[in-house]
Amino acid sequence: MVYSANVSERRQQPPELAISTVIFALRSDGATSRPTLWLPLVRRTRQPYRELWALPGGPLSAAESLQDAAARNLQETTGLQPDYLEQLYAFGGLDRSPAQRVVSIVYWALVKPDEAALARETDNVRWFRADAVGQLAFDHNQIVDYALWRLRNKVAYSSIAYAFLGEKFTLAQVREVYEAVLGKTLDPANFRRQLRAAPDIEATDEYLQGGRHRPPRLYRYTGSTGPKNGPLA
Repeated sequence: MVYSANVSERRQQPPELAISTVIFALRSDGATSRPTLWLPLVRRTRQPYRELWALPGGPLSAAESLQDAAARNLQETTGLQPDYLEQLYAFGGLDRSPAQRVVSIVYWALVKPDEAALARETDNVRWFRADAVGQLAFDHNQIVDYALWRLRNKVAYSSIAYAFLGEKFTLAQVREVYEAVLGKTLDPANFRRQLRAAPDIEATDEYLQGGRHRPPRLYRYTGSTGPKNGPLA
């Protein structure tokens, strides 16, 4: 009864402003060597939605910018500080939270392989395949779906795919990024021809070592992958 009264009082208060972050990285699930899209989630330890998984985030403090709050929440929950952190969208549905109306400013981060390998995991912070997150708290399934839609659209017309790669990469690794994001297999020969014709792809004099076959040449991207810690383009 007391809880019900408290909820009723809180619903009369002004909306709370929060920050949430969708963090995408390419990882292997062990079943196949080909990478797929993954994202870290945080297990809620209190009501509402206790024990359900949710996106990293929290309330916006009075002394922080939106960008700083997103970076802080991301670092505190996962230990990550990726270069690519971009404002995605604002979610403010009337029934997002059962206790009080909450408006969330959502950021997304794209993580390189060496960064993803350093990500912190605990009992309450775990990585999930982006297409198999299960039932999440609040409207976070809707947010993940929107982020995936946005990423798939943007990878088709921009250079955002290179935000998932290191400084040097093989053409096959670029194709793996596109296949993981788009969720479909691409013709290797045709994709290789298109990349070699791209103006911002530069061949290096180095080769990837360690394989059983002829080592593939390493390339670098000389353009911009988009805003680094900047607003949505």
